[in-house]
Amino acid sequence: MHPSLLRPGPRVAVRRVRNILGCLGLRDSWVRRGHGIQLLSTSSSGDTVEIGDVRYKLKPSQNPELVPLKHLSDSLPQTVAQHLRWIMQKDLLGQDVFLIGPPGPLRRSIAMQYLELTKREVEYLTLSRDTTETDLKQRREIRSGTAFYVDQCAVRAATQGRVLVLEGLEKAERNVLPILNNLLENREMQLEDGRFLMSAERYDKLLQEHTKEELDSWKIVRVSEDFWVIALGLPVPKYKGNPLDPPLRSRFQAKDIYYLPFKEQLDILYSAGPNVAAERVSQLLSLATTLCTQQSSSLGLPDFPVDNLVPALQVLDMFPMLSSQQLLHRLYPYRSIVGKDGCAAVEGLLSRFELLDGQQKSAVSTVVDVSRTEEDLADVTLRVGVKDITFQVPVGSRKLRGPNRSRTFISTPSHAQLLADMMQSHMVKDMCLIGAKGCGKSVIAREFAELLGYSIEPVMLYQDMTARDLLQQRYTLPNGDTAWRPSPLVSAAIQGKLLVLDGIHRVNLGTLAVLSRLLHDRELDLYDGTRLLRWDRYQNLKEKLQFSDQQMHDRSIHPIHPSFRVLGLAEPPAIGTTSLSSSSSQQWLGPELLTMFLYHTVSPMSKSEEMDLIKGLIHNVPTEAAEKLLDLVHHLRQTGDPIAQSLASSLSTRQLLRICKRLSQYPDESIAQAVHKACLSRFLPSLARASLEKSLSSCSIQDSPDAAELTHDYCCGVHDGVLTIGKVTTSVYSPDQKIKVPDVLFYDNPQHMMVMEDMLKDFLLGEHLLLVGNQGVGKNKIVDRFLHLLNRPREYLQLHRDTTVQTLTLQPSLRDGVIVYEDSPLVKAVKLGHVLVVDEADKAPTNVTCILKALVESGEMILADGRRIVSDPGEAEGRPGTICMHPDFRMLVLANRPGFPFLGNDFFGSLGAIFSCRAVDNPKPQAELAMLKQYGPDVPDATLHKLVAAFGELRSMADQGTIYYPYSTREVVNIVKHLQRFPSEGLANVVRNVFDFDSYNKDMREVLTEVLHKHGIPFGAKPTSVQLAKELPLPDVKLTGYWSLKEDKNARCKLLCPTETRPLLVKGPVFLRVQRFPCERQESRALSFTEEKAHWQIPMKDVNIICDVICTNDSVLVATCNPVCLYSMKELGDSIQCLELYDVFPRTISGVWQPFVTIAPLGSPLDGQVVLHEEQSNTILHLDLVTGAVRRLVLTPDGDSGPSRTPSWWSTKNPQQGYKMCREFAHKNWLLFYVEDGNQLELLDVLEGHVQSISLPINLKAVFLVAEDCWLLLESNTNRKFLLTKPKHIAAEHTQVCQLHSISEDTVSCGDEASSELSTLQMVSVEQLPSENLSVALGQKIVSPNRLLVNPSSFAQIVVGFPDLMSSNQVYSFRRPYDLSDMKSSEAGSHMFLRGRVQSGAAKRENCVTLLSANQVVRALPSSKVPLKDVYSKDATPPMTSAYLEVTDLTSKKLKYIPVPRSRTMSPYTNWLSKVSECDVLVAALGSGGVVTVDVGGCVRLWETGLDTLQQSLMEWRNMIGTEDGRPVQITIKRDSGLDVSAPKHGKTDPLNAPHVGGNQWAGGTGGRDTAGLGGKGGPYRLDSGHKVYQVSQTEKDSVPEEVRRAAREMAEKAFKDRLKEIDMSEYDASTYERFSSAVSRQVQSLRIILDSLQAKGKERQWLKNQALGELDDAKIIDGLTGEKAIYKRRGELDPELGSPQQKPKRLRVLADVSGSMYRFNGVDSRLERSMEAVCMVMEALENYEHKFKYDIVGHSGDGYDIELVTANKVPKNNKQRLKVLQTMHAHSQFCMSGDYTLEATEASIKELAREEADEHFVVVLSDANLERYGIQPERFSQALMLDPKVNAFAIFIGSLGDQAERLQRTLPAGRSFVAMDTKHIPQILQQIFTSTVLSSA
Repeated sequence: MHPSLLRPGPRVAVRRVRNILGCLGLRDSWVRRGHGIQLLSTSSSGDTVEIGDVRYKLKPSQNPELVPLKHLSDSLPQTVAQHLRWIMQKDLLGQDVFLIGPPGPLRRSIAMQYLELTKREVEYLTLSRDTTETDLKQRREIRSGTAFYVDQCAVRAATQGRVLVLEGLEKAERNVLPILNNLLENREMQLEDGRFLMSAERYDKLLQEHTKEELDSWKIVRVSEDFWVIALGLPVPKYKGNPLDPPLRSRFQAKDIYYLPFKEQLDILYSAGPNVAAERVSQLLSLATTLCTQQSSSLGLPDFPVDNLVPALQVLDMFPMLSSQQLLHRLYPYRSIVGKDGCAAVEGLLSRFELLDGQQKSAVSTVVDVSRTEEDLADVTLRVGVKDITFQVPVGSRKLRGPNRSRTFISTPSHAQLLADMMQSHMVKDMCLIGAKGCGKSVIAREFAELLGYSIEPVMLYQDMTARDLLQQRYTLPNGDTAWRPSPLVSAAIQGKLLVLDGIHRVNLGTLAVLSRLLHDRELDLYDGTRLLRWDRYQNLKEKLQFSDQQMHDRSIHPIHPSFRVLGLAEPPAIGTTSLSSSSSQQWLGPELLTMFLYHTVSPMSKSEEMDLIKGLIHNVPTEAAEKLLDLVHHLRQTGDPIAQSLASSLSTRQLLRICKRLSQYPDESIAQAVHKACLSRFLPSLARASLEKSLSSCSIQDSPDAAELTHDYCCGVHDGVLTIGKVTTSVYSPDQKIKVPDVLFYDNPQHMMVMEDMLKDFLLGEHLLLVGNQGVGKNKIVDRFLHLLNRPREYLQLHRDTTVQTLTLQPSLRDGVIVYEDSPLVKAVKLGHVLVVDEADKAPTNVTCILKALVESGEMILADGRRIVSDPGEAEGRPGTICMHPDFRMLVLANRPGFPFLGNDFFGSLGAIFSCRAVDNPKPQAELAMLKQYGPDVPDATLHKLVAAFGELRSMADQGTIYYPYSTREVVNIVKHLQRFPSEGLANVVRNVFDFDSYNKDMREVLTEVLHKHGIPFGAKPTSVQLAKELPLPDVKLTGYWSLKEDKNARCKLLCPTETRPLLVKGPVFLRVQRFPCERQESRALSFTEEKAHWQIPMKDVNIICDVICTNDSVLVATCNPVCLYSMKELGDSIQCLELYDVFPRTISGVWQPFVTIAPLGSPLDGQVVLHEEQSNTILHLDLVTGAVRRLVLTPDGDSGPSRTPSWWSTKNPQQGYKMCREFAHKNWLLFYVEDGNQLELLDVLEGHVQSISLPINLKAVFLVAEDCWLLLESNTNRKFLLTKPKHIAAEHTQVCQLHSISEDTVSCGDEASSELSTLQMVSVEQLPSENLSVALGQKIVSPNRLLVNPSSFAQIVVGFPDLMSSNQVYSFRRPYDLSDMKSSEAGSHMFLRGRVQSGAAKRENCVTLLSANQVVRALPSSKVPLKDVYSKDATPPMTSAYLEVTDLTSKKLKYIPVPRSRTMSPYTNWLSKVSECDVLVAALGSGGVVTVDVGGCVRLWETGLDTLQQSLMEWRNMIGTEDGRPVQITIKRDSGLDVSAPKHGKTDPLNAPHVGGNQWAGGTGGRDTAGLGGKGGPYRLDSGHKVYQVSQTEKDSVPEEVRRAAREMAEKAFKDRLKEIDMSEYDASTYERFSSAVSRQVQSLRIILDSLQAKGKERQWLKNQALGELDDAKIIDGLTGEKAIYKRRGELDPELGSPQQKPKRLRVLADVSGSMYRFNGVDSRLERSMEAVCMVMEALENYEHKFKYDIVGHSGDGYDIELVTANKVPKNNKQRLKVLQTMHAHSQFCMSGDYTLEATEASIKELAREEADEHFVVVLSDANLERYGIQPERFSQALMLDPKVNAFAIFIGSLGDQAERLQRTLPAGRSFVAMDTKHIPQILQQIFTSTVLSSA
């Protein structure tokens, strides 16, 4: 080492030269000049050493190069002298010694000083977890085809009389060191080559009796009497490691080598920093000493690296203005090591020792200049504040590059400061940079190296890296001889490079420990005997021995270059974690590592710095976009919430640069989409996704809608050598190897086009791509198609559990005794410039795949055979063994999404930052449908629609966590392929190919069946299950009368009606919110075929009253009153729109005003707009359902008549008739209004804005618009009919009049009693029957105008010739046997008990429709008006119904009564209901062959009544089921075994509990008969004995006789009662508990499945290396070649590392609201019951998982905030105990005081849990959002939830308080609060919290 490394002032030059011998300045910090006594005494002959009173006689050394040098100095601290004296005593006694003490170089230094003092030769071995027997005893090598043994250090030391120094005994695995026991105790050892080591004493005795030749022939070797062992180790258990084996421990004499006493240490420090104030030195040492005490350890603080104070003071000596706190953070980065309490403790100490000076603004430092002074030294000038300071540092051999001259490095103030700090540390010691992923560590390291002219040697560390991988690897020479190849680390040390150790946080400490001697002393002993020495020691040795460099090399001694430096890169340690789930999340920075480096933290850049960086590197980046992006990132980084922090880590500086680079090329792209991609938000847990959405919106980053993207026409093709995907173009590649270009069957669809366009953008920007998605979404197909279009050759690499770093790069094989390495696809792709597709990347351990980081980032990688991949062609020139990376090389990585159920390794979390990531999802419904049509062109569209809808719902359920398997497009494609090839097989059978996997899971089967049935896939139905309504004969048609226009000679036959036209008065608009609700449409033909097609529920309140329904095009419109609302839904849509008109029609109390509304949907060009008419107040509203605009239309110029003026229409006293609206021609945008008993018609033209009044000479009862220009009028009281004709264009002149014709009716006697035809008309069709329908109905060929009429006395009437022919029109009737109006309907409907006899007038709705093309009349009738005796057989009980649909079919002359199921709920306003309709449904026509009904509970049902459509649907339904089972024919040989089931019994209990299959003997068996067990037949009940289940087939179960089943049932009931008795639970209790348990059984089941899977993953076995049996370990092939035995690996459970923290259970507390309001409002929204269900779910789901989850349940109410329901140490074990908890909750809320303690309970629980030891802490608060009532501000509650970052607190509000719940959620932290508007969602929310957080690392 150059003594002029530092350039001091003349005052201290001499001392510096003497003292600072190494570039680290640490190698012998305790031998600095002290004021001790001279202890070294040598006699004149120079052959003795005396320490105090102990004398040692020196012996000449045979190999002087093995004697330590330059460890001693001219003065020693007193304590060291004492230690040396003790060691000399033990040496003289021949006792092996163990120097034990805290981490650091002191123990090693004392040992080496002693050995230098006594001139002893040394064999040095640093032990690691990879040390094996061969490293200690003998290793085989091959020379000239012969294997022979080479002695290793222990044997060499024993035979040559050397001292064996073993360092790090606690690192070696158990059972490795005991092989030394006999050597230590008796100095004996049996060697592998047959030789036997024998102690000198015994050997010399034998030599007296035998000759040396005889002993040699017996292979006995003498152990030298000078052989001695010094062991160096840490005390375990205080530090991590394996405790000493007792027999081994007993063979050593121990000496505690603690830190030097305060005073001696102070002297050393004074000499290290003479310019530093003595007081400051004393304070620093006081702090260090305090942090090494036992009290500090008990606080969880690691030991302070006292030895590093010397280099720190050398820095301080040069830079006295440096703050002590800054300096200490380099030695002891406590903010990264310890938690909040630990930081407070350390800062308390800093304050106490007056070292808390970091608060004041320290001077800014920057590197001003770097200039070389000597070959390997340079002057660095730092500007600190305004002062320039120059000092000397070692530099590399390359050309120096001045500061701020790099094109790729943009200097920011924080990075300039960091580089200046690094220069200071570089002067004295190796460094380590700590920083989050993607924060720029690698870039800073590169800049640092370039400033100082260093060549970088990157070494990527990984978890299972061995010490051999770090130092030397074995290989074979071309002739088959074995040899050792130095690693890049060794090459860097010899050549003076900058060694960058990337990933110190990943590698195991037991492996890294082999570097401690290199880092502290710059010395290293390698496996092949090579020794690396510090430069000055090497030079000293060379001079002393008078050797040349070549002679030194021949003796395998090499110098470590003085410029060699190590720079570590690591991610921050996870503070306070005890999780063993992943190594990177551990607290890796312990006391040992603290001594090895000086630490610099790469802090995140400020917003302005990051902006400067982005603008500096990417010139044309859109500024606004970049600013928004930075706002978001800094918003996330500054939040204390761990979820936000994890999101921020995905948006590192590296990712921001990638996003901005892309935005600069494609400025129109959505920032939100870029953020979603970078965070992979599609697969984030729902809480994290919600948090991200909230952050995006708060930073005003809007997401562009997907719909807009999909409308873009995505074309894809190659023209003239140019590829175009969407809007991106590029030229097609011309490859050398076309055979490797993939070609795949691929059907283009818009979604996959979008993915490929996105991939192409990144590909053209030079990015490597990562595609993440579920299984079967087409990742491989997309990649292959992408490469096919680009014409790029592909190399394919599939990773798996057993992938190792070696197999990823090279595959070793043995050829002619020589190890040959085959290039892996990765190396081939790098060489040839192909695209490497890495599939299943998440299956390989992340510690393996992380080596890809170096390849992607720096373009460098070292292969197992010593070759090196480099990206710079200049570096490759002239260097053998280098592979230059082809510029066209790219990587496309495919992985499944992280988390459940894939449970792979988190590839995205580890390496996502270096790839451009893209989530690949299943195609959206339209895209998937288009794709499936290409796979199955002949498969019916309806089938494809059903499949897409069903699978879409299953996927969304998987996303929500309801089911755990994510069904993919792959499965749908397979189903469609099957249906295309075998069209006769039914869909219901083919889907079983996918769902049979779940057929044995009851809950899963139920969910699947429910979803398939919902979407109309008749899963499990039989072709014979057709349940159409019974057909009854229709009476014959008869001519019953004539209608003719009256001709009276005395009166005018035509009356003229004057008209008046005026403009329409429009008020408004007012804009109301159009709400959207999901539409849970259920197909009704799941298990049987009926007339009902589908049904769904309108999201209406219980008090709402349905008052109208109408269909237009494909929409269904429903109006309700109380309050008035309008619902709109598509027939096949997935959402319901709702417009609440509460503000227009205030909800009123019964008896004041009860509105009644009618809807008229308008036609083109006013599509989507409706007119709403309220009959009592004659309010006419024009509504736009798209915008929510409401306008008031006023017909009369004198204004409104409000409700207040209108008497109650339901009143029996002087009822006033209401206003009526005729809407038959609403589709032509005109409507007719009239008043019952009035004499005026108001004609409203909505489009033109005109109102035309027509005055009539008669009082009206009803108006029927039979044609656009012909209206049929009924006169009130007389029921006489008139025909009004008018011009078609109503925008006519005022002078034009309408004509009124009187119609005379003549009846024809039909043999029956002639009835008056002046009965009330209920309906007249607007159109005429088609001619063929008319002919069939009347039984004669006839072509004529006609109208279909409906009245109470007929099923149907047809008026032939009306209204167009003036001649007499014939009336044909299908007469009823009874008149409907004569029948009582007061007891009609299923709710007759509620209604009473309150009906006093006719119902408002006639409930009658005509379906002209189907030739049918459909009306809804109450059951009292239906001939039930004819419809049902005598012994059948008619079902409870809302109504019957009477279908009169005039074609088949049949009559059907279709029952409409009764409604689930009903409004309490029964009086009001009875006025709307006489039965509980309203009917409207739906298309040409069906109707829609809405019952009083808001259930919409679609019915198919037309014969043709029914037949067509039935055929399709049967085709879906399939005519055959679809399975191979089974050949059965029938034989009567005589072993039929006889009688059920419990069976014998096997004392050994062995598994039994069949046999009819044992209880708890499987697949048997009669006995209690699982999977059999005929047994009384299930009995699980914990064995594998053998399931008896369903057909065999079905064959069990009924009496045996009955007996089994009775026995099961008896066993159930016995079990209840056993736990003292009544049957009533059992049924009560079952009510709660069954409500959450699915959530419990799915949660337990996830817990089981995670538990299984936690117990996944690992590879155990160095085994004598198992599979051959590739890394040990050469060892196998030489004949070693422990060259195998096998799977086994890895014992946790000794000293590693024990995994604690997770701690959960549920805070249940048991306040009085829960009981009070339970009747309204069941909130208390839902809370009880949630508590039940927690108790059931966590049963038997107490070792993983420690939970308790605490209630809060007006009585207090700590009501114990379940204590953590006494959780309920059975249903009775769980029921008791639920009953306590119920009773407490019933009888407690009012008040709210939500806030106090939350704070108290969080504080209490934070004090407990646990892996993670969770508090879930159930409350009823009633905070404001008790004066609790949401902000205050938000603070309570975030009280302690260690505790994850969540709030679930059971809210039904309007927008208060939403306001609350906006105020509370994202992802921490949930509003359960529907209390049924509480269990799902709880499950969501569990799956996304609690289970993230379970």
